[in-house]
Amino acid sequence: MPHPRHVRQALPIFSWGSYGGALKRAIAALKYNNQPQLARPLGQWLAQAWRSSLVSRPPLTVVPIPLHQDRYKLRGYNQAALLAHSFCALAGLSLQCYGLERSQNTQAQFGLSIAQREQNLFQAFNLGQDFLRKPPVYPVLLLDDIYTTGATTRSAANVLQHAGIEVYGIVTFAFAKQLKAQ
Repeated sequence: MPHPRHVRQALPIFSWGSYGGALKRAIAALKYNNQPQLARPLGQWLAQAWRSSLVSRPPLTVVPIPLHQDRYKLRGYNQAALLAHSFCALAGLSLQCYGLERSQNTQAQFGLSIAQREQNLFQAFNLGQDFLRKPPVYPVLLLDDIYTTGATTRSAANVLQHAGIEVYGIVTFAFAKQLKAQ
């Protein structure tokens, strides 16, 4: 059974479990084996862990990490957005799927060094149509499937923060690096 972790860094991170074993296989199937139906139970499990954690939280707006339009066309769905729908439905949080957009079709992060990941995602995101029309009322909780080095979520958070939008933290289904819980 996964063990949720709260990690205090520049942005707090809440992850449901470690990226390995059955969780790794489930995420891989979701992302690469055309199994979008897996997002519903995965998002529900994440929401159950989120709700049962003892941390008090303000109302939040969840923004999934977007895929570039080209990758979306190839895959047919954004796994983070699917997870976010299921997560928000059970967690009782508002969802803005188009708070961010991915403006650059970046290389897949798998196999890249930390420095290469940072460079790969430099200026990869812009404000999306939802937040260009109307900024969120509540702080943003970024949602992604896997947290490895944080390059993706840092890049996304920087865009939001530069636009004056408060970012509360990050929620992920799995973490792939050793994080020190506090």
